[in-house]
Amino acid sequence: MTAILSASELMSELAGPRPPVLLDIRWQLGGPDQRPAYEAGHLPGAVYVDLDRELAGPAGSGGRHPLPEPEAFGAVMRRAGVSAGAPVVVYDGGLGWAAARAWWLLRWTGHAEVQVLDGGLAAWTAAGGAVSADAVSPAEGDFKPTPGGLGLLDADGAAALAREGVLLDARAGERYRGEVEPIDRVGGHIPGAVSAPTTENVGPDGRFLPGAELRARFAGLGVTAEDGGRPVGVYCGSGVSGAHEVLALEVAGVAAALYAGSWSEWSSDPDRPVATGPLPR
Repeated sequence: MTAILSASELMSELAGPRPPVLLDIRWQLGGPDQRPAYEAGHLPGAVYVDLDRELAGPAGSGGRHPLPEPEAFGAVMRRAGVSAGAPVVVYDGGLGWAAARAWWLLRWTGHAEVQVLDGGLAAWTAAGGAVSADAVSPAEGDFKPTPGGLGLLDADGAAALAREGVLLDARAGERYRGEVEPIDRVGGHIPGAVSAPTTENVGPDGRFLPGAELRARFAGLGVTAEDGGRPVGVYCGSGVSGAHEVLALEVAGVAAALYAGSWSEWSSDPDRPVATGPLPR
């Protein structure tokens, strides 16, 4: 199963013998609650899942979006109708970050059949897909999380990977360089990390670049699909856009671990080193 699918492919899947469970993960960083937008119109049958409240634990020393407790996440997924043996498709408003967070969490907790709608709701409507304002009450699912399905890093693991493998920083370049820091305690990057803004993984329409183009992009950053002996990791501000980069790497054929605490956790500890400037030093 591919990690992403197009709107036309989703239409075919919904008309087939195993229609996927649909999860609407619309979210804006620092923006308004997206539930009203969901209630105004969503893919027919889609269930809304709140990223801040249901795909993250309470903010604190572990960062702004620490991972939820697995059982709490499992309960959310079961209420949304997710079962272990049924496919799931997640989507958001088009940026892809929030949908990728849900994709990563489901894959990390052992769900093998989850995909992201490439381009999100905008791609669906552009392809002529219908939207609905009907309330959705799915049957309870049976999904039980088993963490470990994808690679996960803590702060020490991220620091080691920056020395021994390739650690990609998915934030905007100016935050990596330490020129600006609008959210966290201090600007800069984890020493040894390579700047790789996740915005460069998609085209103007918000859809992922073709796999060959992504492979070329990551090869230019020191990552190749064939280099199985060199581990790859990703971090961002708080573990959301970093999940999008892990997804892009999967599209490129590269397995990568996520440092979920990311810069919001790293920078909260004044004893952790901080590098600045354009180079991974």
